[in-house]
Amino acid sequence: MPRVFSGIQPSGDLHIGNYLGAVVNWVALQAQYECIYCIVDLHAITQPYDTATLAPRTLEMAVGLLAAGLDPSRCTLFVQSHVPQHAELMWLLNTVTPLGELERMTQFKDKSARQESVPAGLLNYPILQAADILLYKADRVPVGEDQLQHLELSREIARRWNTRFGVETFPEPQPMLSPTRKILGLDGQAKMSKSLGNTIGLLDSPEEIWAKLRPAMTDPARKTRKDPGNPEICNIFTIHRAFSTGEQVTHVDAQCRSAGWGCLDCKRLLADNMIAALAPVRERAAELRARPERVREVLGDGAAHCRALAEATLVEARQVMGLQAP
Repeated sequence: MPRVFSGIQPSGDLHIGNYLGAVVNWVALQAQYECIYCIVDLHAITQPYDTATLAPRTLEMAVGLLAAGLDPSRCTLFVQSHVPQHAELMWLLNTVTPLGELERMTQFKDKSARQESVPAGLLNYPILQAADILLYKADRVPVGEDQLQHLELSREIARRWNTRFGVETFPEPQPMLSPTRKILGLDGQAKMSKSLGNTIGLLDSPEEIWAKLRPAMTDPARKTRKDPGNPEICNIFTIHRAFSTGEQVTHVDAQCRSAGWGCLDCKRLLADNMIAALAPVRERAAELRARPERVREVLGDGAAHCRALAEATLVEARQVMGLQAP
């Protein structure tokens, strides 16, 4: 089967933005592709972080992914730093990546503008991302639109490498755009992000879901319950499409436009549907938390499998570069 690779940073608990934008698709892809999924802790350390919580957050991310439906019998799940070949290939790819290509990356420009001292790791982040993908010669990479620029750089790096050394070492990975519309945070302004505090956690309790959803931003034109709204510009309505039935979505649309419902009525229905839909995920997560050794076993098996794949690629890469064999 064609091979798929994708990764997620260990922010701790998954939130519904991660779930709807990536993980639901990852689960579906298991039936059609050879899937390799990675918790990218090496990427996470390019930003300020708490060293005491990184390992627990990494394990908790694994719990969330497994609870959400990743099946170790149908995919490979591992932690990036457990496969040291990622860092080695990144260094080799540094030699064919132009500095100008890195400096024009939108995410680098945005993040570096907010820092007084910019670490080199932030600049080289896309090269590590390319190494993640090319190390497994992945055919497809499921991404959101905000990652397309980085994936195009990965394709460019593969082309430059193959041209420089005259050997087709790496295939050019093709994007698989997420079918889910972009999910904004509960503030209705920025992308859902735990660091911005605008998320609903995938494993939140029913009480937490309602407490977070209740004050969430809706159509700003609905200043009172009697004001009609436009559901197409309301982020809550976008989330309804993921958790409510088609009939319910149609009803919410009509009630919003006619001011037949207030925003709290709309949110209450969404909360009830989210709570019901995510109950099995919360139950599986509780079972996995009670058996952390099982989660570590899954990650260990995944890393062992990926080290073997990765070393085969690196043997080939070292040879075409003319490096001395160990």
